[in-house]
Amino acid sequence: MTAEDARFMRSALTLGERALGTAWPNPAVGCVIVRDGRIVGRGWTGAGGRPHAETVALARAGPAARGATAYVTLEPCAHHGQTPPCCDALVAAGIARAVIAMLDPDPRVDGRGVAALRAAGVVVDTGCLAHEAERAHRGFLSRLRAGRPMVTLKAATSLDGRIASATGVGRWITGERARAWAHRLRAEHDAVLVGIGTVLADDPELTCRLPGLAGRSPVRVVLDRRLRLPPDSRLARTAREVPVWVVTNAPADPERAGRLSALGVRIETTSEVGAGSLAAALALLAERGITRVLVEGGGEIATAFVRAGLVDRLVLFQAPILLGADGVPLVGGLAVARPDQAERWAPVDVHRLGEDEMRVLEPARGKGCSPAS
Repeated sequence: MTAEDARFMRSALTLGERALGTAWPNPAVGCVIVRDGRIVGRGWTGAGGRPHAETVALARAGPAARGATAYVTLEPCAHHGQTPPCCDALVAAGIARAVIAMLDPDPRVDGRGVAALRAAGVVVDTGCLAHEAERAHRGFLSRLRAGRPMVTLKAATSLDGRIASATGVGRWITGERARAWAHRLRAEHDAVLVGIGTVLADDPELTCRLPGLAGRSPVRVVLDRRLRLPPDSRLARTAREVPVWVVTNAPADPERAGRLSALGVRIETTSEVGAGSLAAALALLAERGITRVLVEGGGEIATAFVRAGLVDRLVLFQAPILLGADGVPLVGGLAVARPDQAERWAPVDVHRLGEDEMRVLEPARGKGCSPAS
């Protein structure tokens, strides 16, 4: 691969990021069409997974696509689904070369797209920025490989790891810039998840309220074993505007379920809901097409996810304050006997946001569905 290949693939990866949070259940793919060293077409996956990035880029390129090179962050599909195969569209447009970051492990594709392109005479190169593509498609890959969405645990903490004061007050630990970035995180995830305890204590809205991104609010998921979500809560009252899914034990209380359903709340039942059965809840979300989940609950749910080994990424917004031992900790007891037995987390990104700092960390031992940086 040449430096030029890497440059154009980075452009495709950046385009794909625009589809994060909206493309599910499909991957957020980016594509650029390049002819004579110039980008003539750009595309990324549309809302709900259609149209595909390649289709959009080819339409924008028009006749200039003939003889051009297509840079795609994931192997083009080769099967007939709700849209025709993208590899057929690339061939029909006259693409001469395709540079593909990584193969698609979906059994319906998994090398068939590359094979179809080569059979049609298209020169195909794979593996360009493959590591970056793995990270970009991590939620999609987690759903395929692990049967669950990628999980990001987000929290705002003090320097000593507290998410609220001794009296339980957590607003606001961090400043406006950090809170704005937290809203951006919501826009980049398919779903935001909290426990019913957080809903009863804070009555959150859990939407993305950044200018221009109001339409990017994720599905709002509540783990609610006994179906206690109040019909007059902000979530229930706005369920027809932004989806609200309540994951509860089966069988759910018919009367309560009926009241909430009438408000537009979607009731999802499973025999296992609660701190000890998060894997079942995540598997259910994966079955519904969710690929990326942002966990925003309090210390109880954060502890449960960490204990279960279900956190793929930590995003910590840390304020330069100390709340003391009587404050509410982000994570409760983990029964770690010695420091060398603790899960280690590797920093992959750091941002200064006014007085606050945002740190992104992933399991240092590569636990999860794609390699850590």
